Amino acid sequence: MANQTALVAGYDRKNPIRTLRHMRKQWQLYLFVLLPVAFVIIFAYVPMYGVVLAFKDYNVRLGILGSPWAGTKYFQQFFSSPMFSTTISNTLLLSLYSLIVGFPIPIILALFLNEVRFAKFKKTVQLVTYAPYFISTVVMVGMLLNFLHTRHGFINIIIQSMGFEAINFMANPNYFRTIFIASGIWQTMGYSAIIYIAALSNADPTLYEAAIIDGANRYQKIKHIDIPTILPTATLLLILSMGSLMSVGVDKVLLMQNPLNLQTSEVISTYVYKVGLLSGQFSFATAVGVFNSVVNFILIVVINTVASKVGETSLW
Repeated sequence: MANQTALVAGYDRKNPIRTLRHMRKQWQLYLFVLLPVAFVIIFAYVPMYGVVLAFKDYNVRLGILGSPWAGTKYFQQFFSSPMFSTTISNTLLLSLYSLIVGFPIPIILALFLNEVRFAKFKKTVQLVTYAPYFISTVVMVGMLLNFLHTRHGFINIIIQSMGFEAINFMANPNYFRTIFIASGIWQTMGYSAIIYIAALSNADPTLYEAAIIDGANRYQKIKHIDIPTILPTATLLLILSMGSLMSVGVDKVLLMQNPLNLQTSEVISTYVYKVGLLSGQFSFATAVGVFNSVVNFILIVVINTVASKVGETSLW
């Protein structure tokens, strides 16, 4: 906070000489600011120049600047494509399913750990739930394929031991979303709960003391102290999650995808990968990506506006 105050205090729009003198005197502070700003500019803003591809008939020999303009040709092509409704619906259903089921679980886990008084048990639970986050996506999908294998997968072994027939989970499109979401929750819930545990540590101890004096039980303390404490954090994370509602990671979906479950597994990110990189239709793939980004931007603005009007927490 002091560093920010120093930077602001040294800036004088009407007196640039004073600003330069302050920058020379406090060059260490500006150096710290310069590095992250340069990182954002280089890796976030400079690549945005490629958006031009969505409005051009891109030719590798002519380059981006030399390729002729195509207007909104590729946007219209995507909107009229039979894959438009399929990819949009699959992406929305997978993201909403993940948000509705997966978002509350880290909160519940954090509330549970906050009530545990046995330190060793608490640390063990944190380790067990946190460790899967470090498993790579490739290893995770490999584990899923082995666990769900029709012959030697332990889940089908259990199913067959109960007298039922083995189920080919990965070949049935009806199971794809559940497998994708369940594995994602198992892998990330411990890591996501850390933010809420940190927020709970900022709760005022006097509130708990007053609640004990008033005879409040655990449920009442959670309802009236813990939940209001983490509510601002949860609201911000929910807004950010809604802003990426149309963005489903391509790596895990692509690794779990096969010709039998394409009905539910083909999302925008995998479609862009196949059309852009595999088929070489760079302009069309860019147009699909731009559409996806615009929808995400609109969603985050709308959700942030609603959050700011309903409550006091918002991104801006």
